[in-house]
Amino acid sequence: MALILKGAVKLYFHLNEEIADHRTQNWPLMRTPWPGIALLVFYLMTVLNWLPKYMENRPACDLRKVIALYNALQIACCVYVLYQGLKLGWLSHYKLICNPLEYGPQADEYAWKVCYTYFLIKVVDLFDTVFFVLRKKQNQVSFLHVYHHFGMVAVAWGMVKWLPGGHTSFLVVVNSFVHIIMYMYYLLTTWDDSYKQSVWWKKHVTQIQILQFSILFIHFCVLAFAKECPFPREPAYILIPQNLFMVILFSDFYYRTYIKPNKTIKNK
Repeated sequence: MALILKGAVKLYFHLNEEIADHRTQNWPLMRTPWPGIALLVFYLMTVLNWLPKYMENRPACDLRKVIALYNALQIACCVYVLYQGLKLGWLSHYKLICNPLEYGPQADEYAWKVCYTYFLIKVVDLFDTVFFVLRKKQNQVSFLHVYHHFGMVAVAWGMVKWLPGGHTSFLVVVNSFVHIIMYMYYLLTTWDDSYKQSVWWKKHVTQIQILQFSILFIHFCVLAFAKECPFPREPAYILIPQNLFMVILFSDFYYRTYIKPNKTIKNK
């Protein structure tokens, strides 16, 4: 038992101190994993237990104006991160395959303006679920929804903690672009209910999500199998199954929502 505890302490020190990026260590929420873990546990307890119980005998909240402002803010933040990601990396000197983690003033700027800002956006994304519960849309608090939001906070934290830039940060650019489209759709639905009834819009937003995770799956496979890659391969061993799992979950959702009902109607 003592040997196991000693090994666990050694592993924790290795992950939290030895291989952590020294530039980001003292940024808020980055020194140790415990504040982030506490935040995610609080999120789960809030949206799955505490808040649903609180809303059980209360009417749904009218959050139309709040959500409209929230969606507009999300669009602005995602545009900022996408712009900085392209300007400081992917449209200037970053290469698509095995781009190494860089150091220097511009790399520090990339770590702060792109990776860390993206992490903060993923934390703010957790309010999506809170809004569902307050509006008594508990059916939308699905495993896919909660797992996706939980997982993206964890992935973004790990990127800032260990590798704030380089190959894996491609997901920031791709995901920010997708979220601009997604939150523009959400913003439209707050102003015009007809968009909520439009299967065309919802269907293509889901298709874009599937395409996103498929692209990222391939991108991390390249990292795992490319020869003489100057970027660490270890993140690929986590992000390959993660993105494959997301492709499967979103594809299953797409099938059950848009394909299966049409088959049922045709059979009838």
